[in-house]
Amino acid sequence: MRILHTESSLGWGGQEIRILDEARGLIARGHEVMLATPVQARIHDEAPKRGVPVAVAPIARKNLSGWLAMRRFIAAHRPEVINTHSSTDAWLAALACASLGNAPPIVRTRHISAPIPRNPATRWLYQRATSHIATTGTALRDQLIRGNGFDPARIVSVPTGIDAERFRPGDRMARRRELQLPTEATIVGIVATLRSWKGHRFLIEALGRIDDPQVLLVIVGDGPMRQVLAQDIDKPGLRDRVRMVGQHDDVLPWLQAFDLFALPSYANEGVPQALVQAMLCALPCVTTDIGAIGEAARDDQTALIVPPQDAAALAAALRRLIGDRDLRQRLGAAARAGCEARFSYRGMLDAMENIFRAAIAAAAAR
Repeated sequence: MRILHTESSLGWGGQEIRILDEARGLIARGHEVMLATPVQARIHDEAPKRGVPVAVAPIARKNLSGWLAMRRFIAAHRPEVINTHSSTDAWLAALACASLGNAPPIVRTRHISAPIPRNPATRWLYQRATSHIATTGTALRDQLIRGNGFDPARIVSVPTGIDAERFRPGDRMARRRELQLPTEATIVGIVATLRSWKGHRFLIEALGRIDDPQVLLVIVGDGPMRQVLAQDIDKPGLRDRVRMVGQHDDVLPWLQAFDLFALPSYANEGVPQALVQAMLCALPCVTTDIGAIGEAARDDQTALIVPPQDAAALAAALRRLIGDRDLRQRLGAAARAGCEARFSYRGMLDAMENIFRAAIAAAAAR
């Protein structure tokens, strides 16, 4: 198959990593895959590192020039199927295809749980201009069916697959020495883009409620909240207990160095890749039940679930894990087993191949 991925977002996070990992896997299976994205997008620079062909397309905005650029690109490359990922490129691709003869079908991947407007234009986009919809979790699929009334026959949940052979427990003390982290501390970690809804501020507040100087917080990631978070931790009692280590392309060493993992998101989640990666590393996790997180994290079975935006509850859950070694081991083992079964990389590729083939077949039958 000739597959075109489009991504208008300039940011960097789980969505963009999923696109590249999926594209790389399908290329390895013999498909011809290309990514179209603005030159200023981070994914533009990351794609070649992962062996994914990338082309510049000025599609960062919903305007006439973006529509014309998308139309020219599709007409020139003639993919068999287009996979859109963000609102802007989804609209541009849909309108471009509507103006082209014999246009390829569109598959829309929904990565997050942000609500979709209920209006005629959006319904056209999802129900007529788009052939199939892939969601990154069952909860997101249910949201589109129940909340928007979209046809369930054309919506498939395809969780992001993670390589369980790579993400696995490691030598914690060796990793700490490698990363210059204290070997005697209890380290709570978070790996997430520094966006407000990831809940970093509540995690920092929760740490301040834990009266133990040996409990440290390590924040892996970068993003628009960096300066705000730096100000939050520049306080007595926190300065020496929080480390912001920035963006790292390879997060595995950090996960293998942590004792606990926390992701207190309060909006816009599918099944977060970092959470699944942490669970595959058998880390006991504290998180919320936002978006499709509940498909990986089940309270007191594979993780501890706390209400969103509740620093007191988050602190209580962390204290519980810190004080109960058996609970940590039980949750970590169950988390790894569950994620191995539900979030396989091969399963993701199989499912996306099936969706693309179904979209192409449906278009050919019209």
